[in-house]
Amino acid sequence: MLKLGIIGTGQISHEFIKAAKLSGHYELQAVYSRSLATAQTFAQDYQNVELFCDLTDFLNCALDVVYIASPNSLHFELAKQVILAGKHAIIEKPAVSLPEEWKELVALSKQEEVYIFEAARNYHEEAFATIQGFLKDKTVWGAHFTYAKYSSKMQALLSGKEPNVFSAKFSGGALMDLGVYPVYAAIRLFGSPQSARYSAQQLPNTVDLNGVGALIYPGFQVGIQAGKNINSNLPAEIYTDQGTLTLDGIEFISSAIFHGLDGQETILPIQQASHTMEEEAKAFATVLLGKDRTAYEEWLKSASAVHQTLWTMRKDAGIRFEVDYD
Repeated sequence: MLKLGIIGTGQISHEFIKAAKLSGHYELQAVYSRSLATAQTFAQDYQNVELFCDLTDFLNCALDVVYIASPNSLHFELAKQVILAGKHAIIEKPAVSLPEEWKELVALSKQEEVYIFEAARNYHEEAFATIQGFLKDKTVWGAHFTYAKYSSKMQALLSGKEPNVFSAKFSGGALMDLGVYPVYAAIRLFGSPQSARYSAQQLPNTVDLNGVGALIYPGFQVGIQAGKNINSNLPAEIYTDQGTLTLDGIEFISSAIFHGLDGQETILPIQQASHTMEEEAKAFATVLLGKDRTAYEEWLKSASAVHQTLWTMRKDAGIRFEVDYD
């Protein structure tokens, strides 16, 4: 069993713990928060968990891997400390604010001989392998991927506050928080785009509330939509020379139906996992336990492409974070 440590006490950490337990490969060992009271509240439903409010002490305890789910802009420095402590790191998406930060983490992890993973859950769904296989004998002519969900922090924003998810200090906004999913889906299926565009409804701090963009590939484009002040129920679509493949979303996919130009309908054999993060937890454990590491380098390359694409889209829209250097 992999001894798991948690940095970040939001709901997403509870969800990863659930998925880790379902995978059968992890045992929750320790939780870190800047406030011991916060750590105690977070861990009240778990048994035999060590609690820390000192990061050095936390990293000195017997852990194999640390899941990091702090505010976005804090991921990079925390991940460096985890790596330098000789622990493997699972970093909630977006793992970094800048593509250069990801490159530095990759280099540092190789130097310290540990693994790093970006927890972009949809990338590891078996559904994408099924979809990719189905598309092999078809020419892709385009696609449209959407992820827009009204944020629980919108009321705070509307009342004049600046929640972390809408903060330039913490690298927030729709593109980074939710747009990362359709970007990951596109790169998982089609590889790195040649270029990317993005236009957004923005706050005075330039952080985006929602936006639309495009990833440009040779011969086709992938439309991207993201939003945190709107809800969207749109399906995802992939257009080909033989018809249109319709998915019920771009993450936690449960349905994929191909409507051929000849009028025929094909239902793809999609098996949805029991939890949205279960497949990524299993994939990470497979590498960490030494069972299969063949895909790991490809994961790193995909993450690098995603962060370069997000950076290009941010620049196009004029979204600036405090960590930006130009």
